[in-house]
Amino acid sequence: MMTTETAAPTKKVSEGAKKVIEMAKTTGVKIVDLKFNDLPGLWQHFSIPVTELEEELFTDGIGFDGSSIRGFQKIQESDMILIPDAETAIVDPVCKVPTLSIICDIYDPITKQAYTRDPRYVAKKAEGYLESTGIATDAYFGPEAEFFLFNDIRFDQTENAGYYFIDSTEGDWNTGKDEQPNLGYKPRYKEGYFPVPPHDSLQDIRSEIILAMIEAGIAIEVHHHEVATAGQCEIDMRFDKLVSMGDSLLLYKYIIKNVAREHNLVATFMPKPVFNDNGSGMHTHQSLWKDGANIFYDKNGYAGLSQEAKWYIGGLLKHGPSLMAFCAPTTNSYKRLVPGFEAPVNLVYSMRNRSAAVRIPMYSDSPKTKRVEFRPPDASCNGYLAFSAMLMAGLDGIQNRIDPSKPMDLIDIFDLSPDEARGIPQVPGSLEEALNALEADHDYLLKGGVFTPDVIDVWLEYKRLNEIDALRLRPHPYEFYLYFDV
Repeated sequence: MMTTETAAPTKKVSEGAKKVIEMAKTTGVKIVDLKFNDLPGLWQHFSIPVTELEEELFTDGIGFDGSSIRGFQKIQESDMILIPDAETAIVDPVCKVPTLSIICDIYDPITKQAYTRDPRYVAKKAEGYLESTGIATDAYFGPEAEFFLFNDIRFDQTENAGYYFIDSTEGDWNTGKDEQPNLGYKPRYKEGYFPVPPHDSLQDIRSEIILAMIEAGIAIEVHHHEVATAGQCEIDMRFDKLVSMGDSLLLYKYIIKNVAREHNLVATFMPKPVFNDNGSGMHTHQSLWKDGANIFYDKNGYAGLSQEAKWYIGGLLKHGPSLMAFCAPTTNSYKRLVPGFEAPVNLVYSMRNRSAAVRIPMYSDSPKTKRVEFRPPDASCNGYLAFSAMLMAGLDGIQNRIDPSKPMDLIDIFDLSPDEARGIPQVPGSLEEALNALEADHDYLLKGGVFTPDVIDVWLEYKRLNEIDALRLRPHPYEFYLYFDV
């Protein structure tokens, strides 16, 4: 079991605090924004005037009510403290009032111990556990998060009504709308990849978004329109270490949502907001490195993969059903994970074949680029927890030498007949199935104290009560179409 971090002051903390205070002075910020992550994955925050930014904040922390945060404390144990991580300080890229943004870690004010349900702490423990195994020193993750930019979204659910309405000037359903004038450039369903403007009406907005990201310290590789109609987009970050990528994914979402709002658009990372077109996934590239060398590379191996990489894939595939509880953690995720919309539902691996859950990209022969891509996740996940869970599954594969079996390279699995496809394992068909799989298969997550039993238990309880049961109790609008005349 790893030792738990404490809030004890150190020389490193003191030096970091001094740098942040100096940064606040030189940049002229007026506000300091303290951000942290709830268990489901949403950034939370509160702000203090810059005059309250003192060195003691980085050792003593600042209090908040943990009972008001999803998945955290009960009312009788609500007091928690935040301790800012000086290394995460940046000038906030979207606030109009000059603001310094700092990500915080969560501690118990009585014991001074790091909080087990702090998702960022789980990710830190995952990195520490990796190093303790001797298998590798660094885990790198590169998520490809997709999202939609809509012009309008309305939804409601009451005792006597329930509906949603989405609109987009790019939506194929608007080709006949009187827009005074309707200019006609609307990507057809499943044909949004990669037409130039004017079909791609979001080029400049995405460029504005990535420039804000780069200014905030996120390394960006590419941006483009995605397959679906109605403003589906993708922006790819350069791979980074696990905790840093968890930080970046939250900042990434934050910037996209706020720049979109400036343009009177709304961004959503909901996996399947549009019926009968492609949903939004988050294909996640990952590799393990030891002392500066990529241990996933072997020029003589299948697709350039080492034996360790194949075992890592074996772990991802074996634990795939339980991984989905963290990697595709919403009921809506399973409206995306269905055959026919390029959804990677099959728990097999392949080079190049995008119908497999694990793909080995073949764009380059360089040892530095060799990686595996796990395709079922979506960006409704908590990145800290999802990346950590994938790492733990892969490490379990290496430790137990789990054979991923033979690759599926020669066929599009989606084209197989039901009889031919029957023997191919698939991801769960619902969130409920994924949670049941997690309940039955989570010992690999508990190794090294990375995930603790209370995290698993609270996750299962929260998802079942607040999402599965809440949805099950409410009539669906389409049920009226199917059953009203019975």
